[in-house]
Amino acid sequence: QVQLVESGGGLVQAGGSLRLSCAASGRTFSRFPMGWFRQAPGKEREFVAAISWSGTRTYFGDSVKGRSTISVDNAKRAITLQMNSLKPEDTAVYYCAAAITDDQRNAGYWGQGTQVTVSS
Repeated sequence: QVQLVESGGGLVQAGGSLRLSCAASGRTFSRFPMGWFRQAPGKEREFVAAISWSGTRTYFGDSVKGRSTISVDNAKRAITLQMNSLKPEDTAVYYCAAAITDDQRNAGYWGQGTQVTVSS
């Protein structure tokens, strides 16, 4: 079993920045990426970003590409997503996710979610 605990999130003004962190514990699949998805009200869950545990491979969804970074801290078994130039359409519940294959979008474990609200 894998446990994912998110921190960060909250209310931020448009144009601002936000940092989301996720700590993994339990049986972690260090070969496979970890990352973030988000889900806005009335919309499907959307891939946001992911990173390999080596930190050598990063992946970003089109909606955040160019204004987000993701990093990994192996000692803490944690990843951090930095989002900049936030827009109201970034408002969503953000979920930390652990992939169960080498496909960063094939998530098998999920955190409880953290709300991000971007005000205009």
